[in-house]
Amino acid sequence: MAETWLVVGLGNPGPRYEATRHNVGQMVIAELAARRSESLRAHKANARVAEAWLRPGGPKLVLATPNSFMNVSGGPVSSLARFYDVPAERVVIVHDELDIPFDTVKLKTGGGHGGHNGVRDVAKALNTPDFPRVRVGIGRPPGRQDPADWVLDPFSAAERTTLPSLIGDAADAVELLVGEGLLAAQQRWHAPRG
Repeated sequence: MAETWLVVGLGNPGPRYEATRHNVGQMVIAELAARRSESLRAHKANARVAEAWLRPGGPKLVLATPNSFMNVSGGPVSSLARFYDVPAERVVIVHDELDIPFDTVKLKTGGGHGGHNGVRDVAKALNTPDFPRVRVGIGRPPGRQDPADWVLDPFSAAERTTLPSLIGDAADAVELLVGEGLLAAQQRWHAPRG
């Protein structure tokens, strides 16, 4: 039987936050679901979920977005991991990352949370920081704007022109991570562009 991977896009619920930088993880999940003609449905784990396959005969994907706020994402993530019997090493968290330039995707497993409260809560709920992460760069705020405000702002008009390709790149990175492993995905996405 094919392995099951839980892929969770972090963000905040409701229309107020839909188009904000903090919700880029949820945008990636929507793209992955759309590629498979699936839509997310309510799940008892306080999340919205779509079940699909990476490709015919390939690993199963459980695509999910918690209904909770970002800072308490861990409960829904750990509930889904238990429900689908997925170990932490196959729980992929897709999230925004201030310390990566906008329009850049990076991957890693484990390590610290870098001040990201959603990632911190997931690590606490899974009892380990050792889960793969697809980090979608949103860059640092200009001037002296508080990063906490920056992540809750919508993308700028200039960023919105590039956003679809960034979402596509992050979705591609998830597919490569699940299909070929972390190293293959890192080699593809960490190579210098040119």
